[in-house]
Amino acid sequence: MSGGVPDPTAPLTPSGNLRRRQFVSRLAVWGATIAALAAVAVLAIVSYTVLVRGASALSLEFLVNTAPTGIGPAIVGTALIVALATVIAMPFGILVALYLTEFAGDRASRSIRLALDLMNGLPSIIVALFIFGLLVNHNHQSAYAASIALAIIMLPLIARGTQEILLLVPNSMREAADALGVSRWRTVLTVVLPSALGGIVTSTVLAVARAAGETAPLLLLCSLGNPEKFSLNVSEALPNIPMTIFTVSEEANPEAFPRAWGAGFVLLSFIVLASFGARVLHARSQRRMTS
Repeated sequence: MSGGVPDPTAPLTPSGNLRRRQFVSRLAVWGATIAALAAVAVLAIVSYTVLVRGASALSLEFLVNTAPTGIGPAIVGTALIVALATVIAMPFGILVALYLTEFAGDRASRSIRLALDLMNGLPSIIVALFIFGLLVNHNHQSAYAASIALAIIMLPLIARGTQEILLLVPNSMREAADALGVSRWRTVLTVVLPSALGGIVTSTVLAVARAAGETAPLLLLCSLGNPEKFSLNVSEALPNIPMTIFTVSEEANPEAFPRAWGAGFVLLSFIVLASFGARVLHARSQRRMTS
């Protein structure tokens, strides 16, 4: 360097700032890696604990018998509640996503996305309390009240997931339909939706996995089901797995605890399988859209 002008032919040497930035970068990478490993470790510990303590209770009789030896009615009740919630939430979620991607303007789209994000962050106990005041009000618990609460929880998950999938549908397909004179609604029904079907199913399965493990809505809206008999009447409270885990774990009888762990293992297995299946469907859907 002469006269304060750097020599462009001089070899580069690391300065103090460069060494500090490299150290901060490595520190950030280590921190992120440790955090990811910690999250995986917590999941592994929880899953292993439930597996070890719940496997001893698993048997065919445990899955099909009524209380106090089995959780058959609770499995049926949970399946009915979640299925009804899916039937309620899925059409609304798909319609909201279609409006956001195909018809809404920028201002309406931003407002609806914000509302969906707020709904997604709403505590489930608040949703349960709202439905309790609206449909139960100390009078009559029912499975359909619990399903409506779960549907509210599922709605933003389905809508936002479906929206992301619909955005992946190539615009060239819409433009081709427009060039052929196809109306907008027919394009949506015959071109856009079939192309995004795999992703829509994926979003719905993930929402089902989330709803199946919710306890707060069932505690307020469907906690009085009789676990000693099978029932398909959604106008009354039905036994369900989350409430079975809660009530059995609160009993003073330690011999009943394996039943709670077994029910937890059944619920955890369903959630894990649903989540894994959703990921597989999502990967297949992305491959189809990008190919």
